Amino acid sequence: MTALNAKNLALSEVLRLLKFQKLPNGSFTPLLSLEPLTEFERQELLQTCDDFDSYLTDGKVSEGQVKLVSVGPLLRLAGFYRSPIKMFLEEGIADIAIEDEGATITGRLDLLAIDKNTLTTNIPFWILVIETKNSAIDVLAGLPQLLAYAYKNLGNQTSIWGLVTNGARYQFAYIQPGNLPTFQLMPLLNLMDCEPAIQILQVLKALCKLQNTALDKQS
Repeated sequence: MTALNAKNLALSEVLRLLKFQKLPNGSFTPLLSLEPLTEFERQELLQTCDDFDSYLTDGKVSEGQVKLVSVGPLLRLAGFYRSPIKMFLEEGIADIAIEDEGATITGRLDLLAIDKNTLTTNIPFWILVIETKNSAIDVLAGLPQLLAYAYKNLGNQTSIWGLVTNGARYQFAYIQPGNLPTFQLMPLLNLMDCEPAIQILQVLKALCKLQNTALDKQS
C-alpha cells in the first residue's frame, strides 16, 4: 500500500482521495454566538498583535514563532488551556486508508484541542484542529493538511472546526461528515487589523463556549 504524506498533497488530491465537497463560503453568525470582549481581553489582544507585528517587521516569522507568539496567546485568552479542554502539540495521526486507491495518508497535525471527557468510549471530541505555517506562506497552502487531519475523526462527531494560520491571517473552516464530507471556509481574518483581530478572539472564545454548551446538554 502506498503511503502519502498529507503535507505533500495538493488540495485537488485531498478532495479526490477523501471525496470532500467544498460548500460556498460561509459566515460565523449562523454557527457561533460572538460576544463582546472585555477590556482586559482587548488589552491582551492588542499586546499580542503588537508582539507579532514586531516579529513581522524583522522579516519572515518561522512556524514555531507563529505558534509561540501569535497562536498560543490567543488560545490562552480564549480559554483553550482550561479544563475540560486539553491541547496536544505535533500529534501523529493514525494512517487514513484509501481503499479504492490502495494508499494511506499519514501526517502530524500541529495543534489539536480536544475535550478530555470523551463523548463515546475512548473517542475524544475534537474541538479545533490547527495547522500553522510560517508568515511567508499563504494560509490556504495549509488547507489540504487540515482537511486530511480532520477527516480522521469525522466519523465520530457531527462537525469539526479547523483553523489554518500563518500568524497574521486566520482562516477558519467548518467541516462536516457524510457520504461526501463537506467543508466551508469562513471569512479570512487578519490579526494586524483591529476589528478582524477582535473577531479572531471572539470566534475562538465561542468555540470553547460551544463545546461547554454541548457538554451541558449531555449531562
